[in-house]
Amino acid sequence: MAKKFSRLRQRFGIAAPKVAVRTHLAWYWRWLGFMLLLSCSAALAAWMYDAGRKFAGFDSGEVKEELSALRREAALMKTELDRLRAIADASDSRVSIERTAQQKLAQQIRTMESDNARLREELAIFESMLSSNDARASQPLSILRFKVDPDALPGEYRYRVLLLAPGGRRDKDFQGRLELVVNINDSGRSVIMTFPEKTEDAGPFRLAFRHFHRIEGTFRVDPKAKAESVQVRVYESGAGAAKATRSATVG
Repeated sequence: MAKKFSRLRQRFGIAAPKVAVRTHLAWYWRWLGFMLLLSCSAALAAWMYDAGRKFAGFDSGEVKEELSALRREAALMKTELDRLRAIADASDSRVSIERTAQQKLAQQIRTMESDNARLREELAIFESMLSSNDARASQPLSILRFKVDPDALPGEYRYRVLLLAPGGRRDKDFQGRLELVVNINDSGRSVIMTFPEKTEDAGPFRLAFRHFHRIEGTFRVDPKAKAESVQVRVYESGAGAAKATRSATVG
């Protein structure tokens, strides 16, 4: 009995073990407190970082403003560059148009000069005809001018002939035909072609005129070949021999 009482005194008396009472917190409250502490730490670190940059002379707000200003300036420069490019393209187009117009004008001037020279030559011929009717009475058929030039297409050539009728025949026309004999260089080989050919219509080469006659036409050869010289022959109807001949090199 005494032994049991002694045990009770040890359990509940002064010598009994001390008991600590603690308040229990739920786990989600603990996580909430941890997140708050972490957020405060992050905000404090960001503030300290920004304060350190400002203290070192670096301001993100100013950098953003400068960056925005540079972007606006770049946009303005791009707009100005596009405008200048459009002006340059328009200037190039005008220059090209003006150059083309100048080339056409120069070609027209050359053509007019050639026609003017031809007209002066023909005028001199006509004046000579009027001033020497008696001397013309015994003159034969004449080829006053004969010229051959390359034309626009490869292998195509243009010829011009001016004929003067024989003297003393003002009562009737001269009847005859024209013939072209072309000397061609075909890859180093000499070839002769005659126009009109036997198989083609000789209508453009027929002649019928009273005083003078101007003839202009074209003939074609192989584009790979080159016409070097041409001889024109004028035949009177019913005659086997040419009444007049004249040669010209291809200009």
